[in-house]
Amino acid sequence: MAEQYVERTFDRYVEHGAVRVLSLYEGFFSGGARVLHSSVVAGLHAQGRQRHAALSVHDEVRRDAALQRMVDDRRYRQLMAAGVRVTSLGRSSDVPHDPEALTDAEAEILARELRRTDVVLSLKEQPLRLLSRPDVLPDRPVVACLHRSDPEHQGSGLGHLLRAADDGRLAAVVCCAESTRAAYEAAGVPAHLLRVIPNGVDLTRFRPARTARRLAFRGAHRLPADGTVVAYAARYDAMKNPRLFVAAARELLAGDADAHVVMCGSGMSAANPDLAADLDDAFADRPDLRGRVHLLGVRHDMEQVLGASDVVALTSAFGEAAPLCLIEGAMCGAVPVTTPVGDSARIVDGIGLVTGFDPAEIAAAWREAAARRDALTGALVAARPRFSHVRMLSAYAATIERAHRGLGLTLARA
Repeated sequence: MAEQYVERTFDRYVEHGAVRVLSLYEGFFSGGARVLHSSVVAGLHAQGRQRHAALSVHDEVRRDAALQRMVDDRRYRQLMAAGVRVTSLGRSSDVPHDPEALTDAEAEILARELRRTDVVLSLKEQPLRLLSRPDVLPDRPVVACLHRSDPEHQGSGLGHLLRAADDGRLAAVVCCAESTRAAYEAAGVPAHLLRVIPNGVDLTRFRPARTARRLAFRGAHRLPADGTVVAYAARYDAMKNPRLFVAAARELLAGDADAHVVMCGSGMSAANPDLAADLDDAFADRPDLRGRVHLLGVRHDMEQVLGASDVVALTSAFGEAAPLCLIEGAMCGAVPVTTPVGDSARIVDGIGLVTGFDPAEIAAAWREAAARRDALTGALVAARPRFSHVRMLSAYAATIERAHRGLGLTLARA
């Protein structure tokens, strides 16, 4: 009965002109790409012109020194609360499985979801491998949503993306940054399929904090009312270069007795032995400084963390495209300071600073950014419309509509 109800509901959506969209996720775990994609799905679903659903390959994924379960993830809960139907193939990364193969049971689940779907969105290129069995899977136009600038580091994902383009299944490729578009065009993706839709955020959530709230957060986390606070929002991963951030933090704290740093994200906690080792190495000769490093782990109130900070820092080494942390931090009034990766320099142009990869240089840039925060307030406020998620949602909606009408496929097959 439940299956029949779902089918009738989706049929009614079609009668009313709503496009049915299925997003493919590798899993639900911490990361900026999933935050961004889930906000797009929830936002478009709420508008009513499209009806969205999601299918996750994994129920749980071991990542950043922790086993992250789908049902615990905030993005999963966000989608469910928005009325988006979420299902899973039920895999666990702790159970050996050929990542390139679908079992018959998994293929049946996927085929059932595709029959209810007009357009497929793939979060990154890796889930495209699920569509490699045309003998049992309904053919649907695919829009791949890319959030990195290093296709060569994405395992077999690039191969699946290129095959989807060659087969004519790929209606469009959404790139969140110009660096993404350039990298994937160079890797062989047809240029006419690539479209840049810059990342945006909800400006009603990410906005400068009032003084009372800013001071309340600082007081609750043993941060000084007037000292410099540098925020680092990233998962513990080589791409994010957390060792460089820790080394720069050591430089900052040694030179400024009132400065503090906060580290947020998956793996940014004392329970992560790799991060603990990084801190031990950096502060071996100055353990007194380590007390001003605050490990906050995964946070669901980043607007408060960033609103209480003077600087939002990014020290990534590679792979970045349009990092959300820089946008969210800037919209909360924190000055963004970044290494020159992806579109980061373009994002902070006029509102922040770009550094090299030397810890002392980075620490000096943090000090300069904090000192210039008041002077940059006007520029940060003026930049807000550029980063609104409203434009982003409109662009995604238009891309999906074009894929549904076959415009992208027509171009691809011409």
